[in-house]
Amino acid sequence: MGTTPTDQELMDLLDRIAAQDESALRSLYEATSSRLYGLALRILRHKDWAEDVLQDSYLHIWRSASGYRGTLSPPLAWMGLVVRSRALDFLRRRRAERLHLNEEFDEAQLAAHGGGDDESQGPLQLAEASEQAVALYQCLERLEGRQREVVSLAYLRDLSHGELAGQLQLPLGTVKTWIRRGLEQLRRCLSRHA
Repeated sequence: MGTTPTDQELMDLLDRIAAQDESALRSLYEATSSRLYGLALRILRHKDWAEDVLQDSYLHIWRSASGYRGTLSPPLAWMGLVVRSRALDFLRRRRAERLHLNEEFDEAQLAAHGGGDDESQGPLQLAEASEQAVALYQCLERLEGRQREVVSLAYLRDLSHGELAGQLQLPLGTVKTWIRRGLEQLRRCLSRHA
């Protein structure tokens, strides 16, 4: 296959992928990954995130190639939609993870501040806010050492899963699992303090 594959060549590869031909997936990846990576990078603006999304996109293509219809769109356009959709899903999940960690804490702070009144904080409100900060600290302390480190770095320094894996020399899957489980533990712990 040349440097720029034709639509027919890509459709042939997708047909083979639909029949679970792994070599066709490799060929498709070699022919299209640089363009699709560029698309993911433009949306996400972060190399590690774009790599994660690209991997996820090819996995989706592997699983759903049988659903591709050449009469509806050119193959590269269809794959571009897969990447775009996965990238936007990634951004939504990342935003939700970040918001989820602070959701209960923010609600408790709002209640402690009298529901958003503009009055200055009184001693009672300051004490309640301080108690909430202590509760968050105590809940973080209950996480295991490496898990606490991963969660803290992810949210305090805004590091991606890939950056964390590289910096801490851990497998990417381990980092993702620790963050997910850590957030669940924090949510449960903070709900007991409410």
